[in-house]
Amino acid sequence: MKKVGLGLAVVLALVLLGGFVLNQLGDVATAARVGDCARISGTHDNPKYQALDCASEQATVKIAKILPWNEDKCPSGGMDYSTYTGDSTFCLMPNFVEGACYGQDPDSGITKVDCSTKDAVKVAKVLTGKTDRAACGSARAAVFPEPAVTFCLERGDKQ
Repeated sequence: MKKVGLGLAVVLALVLLGGFVLNQLGDVATAARVGDCARISGTHDNPKYQALDCASEQATVKIAKILPWNEDKCPSGGMDYSTYTGDSTFCLMPNFVEGACYGQDPDSGITKVDCSTKDAVKVAKVLTGKTDRAACGSARAAVFPEPAVTFCLERGDKQ
């Protein structure tokens, strides 16, 4: 695959949210654990955190790390984690499913879509426990160091 394409770049940027900080976490922090999944929706000024089972179609993010509020930064050395901040800061990564395709959603940033959808991004491989860009070959790699995971991404609408 020579070029990932504008659609893949746009969706990847939305998926990772590039350090997008949401406030008003509230009581969610006391119940949340690393590895929990959720859907974050709403506006920047009024975000909504909805804890969900990781197998849920709407669970688009996973908590990679929980930090005391304003004390540490999310892990570095790979893709930027998105964050959700209140009494604690959640470092969030995508809850991608191998073989599934994702597209833009105006409310939550991403959603599962049919792979034939224009500008869909397909998760070709999920390599848990590895941060290995080379393992993706010509596919685009999205690497997260903690917990170690590599997502190999390609255009979903290619045939």
